[in-house]
Amino acid sequence: MGKDKRGERLLPEPEVEEAFRRLKAHMPGRTAFAKGPKDQPDPFRSVVSCLLSAQSLDRNTALATDNLFALARTADEILALPDAELAAAIRPCGLYNTKTRNLKKLCRALVDEHDRVVPQTREALMALPGIGRKCADIVMSFAFDQDVIAVDTHVNRVANRIGLTDAPTAEKTAADLVNRAPAWAQRDGHFWLIQFGKAVCRSQRPRCETCFLNDLCLYFTAGKPLAGTAALA
Repeated sequence: MGKDKRGERLLPEPEVEEAFRRLKAHMPGRTAFAKGPKDQPDPFRSVVSCLLSAQSLDRNTALATDNLFALARTADEILALPDAELAAAIRPCGLYNTKTRNLKKLCRALVDEHDRVVPQTREALMALPGIGRKCADIVMSFAFDQDVIAVDTHVNRVANRIGLTDAPTAEKTAADLVNRAPAWAQRDGHFWLIQFGKAVCRSQRPRCETCFLNDLCLYFTAGKPLAGTAALA
């Protein structure tokens, strides 16, 4: 069991690399059909749908994005919508008044500061209103095909359970994986971890006994949830 300078419980680097080798061998990784967030076809609609997905179920986000893009598909068109009409369209995804304000601010920033082009760097994406680390990484990975491990609920749970990180937030998990995951795993690491989280390391009743990582996994070898993973179990 390894420790970093913060004294956290972590797998040592050789075991981290071995974990990713096994994930690569068992999980399909990025498929030829991988699209932008929520299956959106271009970077603009990807970043908009990612903004709308905050604290929303996928099916509700899909309803909201379908409603919105039936009315407007560009930053200028969204800016031209009255706030009440925009809020009504995205209502299914919740927090629709706040998201309406953020969406208008996002579109204004794209028009005024980026010549209507979605930026491709993490820093520039995170500078956009309503876009945090998770959304930025998801857009970079899916829309721009960059080598980055985007951290959603599944990836955050799996990374903390195994011992790839011991992070209090998904954003910290993402930062740790930049440094701890081997370079060759950065491209498909998101896909291996999310597929593993859905098929094996599930939120409820994870399949620990038959898991191909159980001899490495700190969650399994401890026989109980670790402090950093109790809330993820």
